[in-house]
Amino acid sequence: MCFSPSDTLIHTADGRDDMTADPASAQRHAERVADLQDRLRQRDVDLAVVYPGPNALYLTGVYGEPLDRHFLVAVPAHGEVRAVTPRKSLDLLDDRASISSFEVLDSNDPRAVAQRFVETLSGDVKEIRVDERTPYSVSRPLERGTDATIAGMGDLVEPLRIRKDDAERAAMERSAAVADDVSVAVRKLGDEIVGMTEAEVADEIRGRLHAKGATRLSFDIVVASGPNAARPYLRNRGREIRAGEPVILDFGGFVDGYASDQTRTTVFGGDPPDDFEAAYETVRAALDAGVDAVEPGVTAGAVDRATEAVVRERGFGDHLIHGTGHGVGLEAHEAPTIADGNDRVLEPGMVFSVEPGVYVEGEYGVRVEDLVVVTEDGADRLNDSPRTWRPL
Repeated sequence: MCFSPSDTLIHTADGRDDMTADPASAQRHAERVADLQDRLRQRDVDLAVVYPGPNALYLTGVYGEPLDRHFLVAVPAHGEVRAVTPRKSLDLLDDRASISSFEVLDSNDPRAVAQRFVETLSGDVKEIRVDERTPYSVSRPLERGTDATIAGMGDLVEPLRIRKDDAERAAMERSAAVADDVSVAVRKLGDEIVGMTEAEVADEIRGRLHAKGATRLSFDIVVASGPNAARPYLRNRGREIRAGEPVILDFGGFVDGYASDQTRTTVFGGDPPDDFEAAYETVRAALDAGVDAVEPGVTAGAVDRATEAVVRERGFGDHLIHGTGHGVGLEAHEAPTIADGNDRVLEPGMVFSVEPGVYVEGEYGVRVEDLVVVTEDGADRLNDSPRTWRPL
């Protein structure tokens, strides 16, 4: 592809002494782009179009702000990576992106950026892969402005992102440590939690995550007590937490661009329901069985079956609702999915949750979750906060 002459500003970053705050990061981004270009050539794809979001962060070092401060990055099968951007995004790209030059538009209209992007394409572009996060207002001008075949780029980028390198793993360890610290601090509140609403506890967690360095939440915090805890996808509400009720605390935050995700179930200020301890020990045993099943060469589905087998053997099979886990990285939910039927073979560097749960409708729920990273001969847990239902 090429960027043809126009009245817009061509801004070149080649003269900078340091393209990013961290030269090592710039090198990693260059290597990732090269890997993507290899995949483009293998598939006979001419160009990948990257929109702000996790793929942009992975490839360029800049997440961006979709729509408001969007940009489009062109990764050609051969040649130099370039971008078309509104002027108000230039400082962000200029300061942090591992891209050598940008074509800068005065217009902030997403359609104008897309239309100008199309104008920069050379006539021999036959197949383009577009980031699936690209909104219709941007993708439509791309589709209408070229005769090239257009498809999604997920199958090109996912195989690159799914295996975390040493720097990514280190970032995820830092992120997990923040979540663990907050989990411990909140559980140490003990009886102070009784009488607080689920929403108030969520606010407490949110503030502590940010104070520890999380830039944003991995997902909407889950604080679910009593019968609400039996509904695994229910978020915090105005219900007051009562003594003796199991409370599911599921949360995480982004640190250095990478998400954390962990869950602990705790009982504050009283005795739990009669069969709760049996359910809790079942979930703990299922968690351990799932982690023990992780090693290179086994399938994601096999890990799910390992956790489910424990739950069923101990008599709680009727209280299973969801699969075992999901990948975590630049997104809180990404590949691989840890569920029965997924024949994806695990490889070193993959990171995902193992989070079995038991849910007794109308009464209580139990979920305990750790993140694991696949190693050369097994798995390492990224979380190590106490796995006990008792307050700390």
